[in-house]
Amino acid sequence: MNEKRVRGKKRQEITQRAQGRCEYCRCPEYIGTQAFSVEHILPRDKGGNSDLGNLALSCQGCNNRKHISTEAPDPLTKDLAPLFHPRQESWRDHFGWSDDFSRVLGLTPTGRATVERLQLNREEVVRFRRVLYTVGEHPPGPEEQG
Repeated sequence: MNEKRVRGKKRQEITQRAQGRCEYCRCPEYIGTQAFSVEHILPRDKGGNSDLGNLALSCQGCNNRKHISTEAPDPLTKDLAPLFHPRQESWRDHFGWSDDFSRVLGLTPTGRATVERLQLNREEVVRFRRVLYTVGEHPPGPEEQG
């Protein structure tokens, strides 16, 4: 099954599994300014398929920056590190929040490489998190962080 777009029941299942949040930057879809995408963790161009185990809910900003990447340099060591894989890893193992909850912190080589490649702290997302924080919608609870 190598379809171009994931729709219908399958998309709904992916959205529910992600609890309606981008599986990378953790922004909620229901307040987003653009529709989220179903992203191929291992891109189709690199042999990835459209099975549920290879699909993640992603905001347009994260999806566009990840594109076909599966690894990136760790900004600390400069060594290549695999990007975060939402189906195989826990978000909390690789990421944390700054004291004011506006920025994602990379805790591991994978976390740091993912923060850098996907620019998880793009200024518009940081501002969005600050607004969400003031209305009690951020940070996501532990059950929503994967």
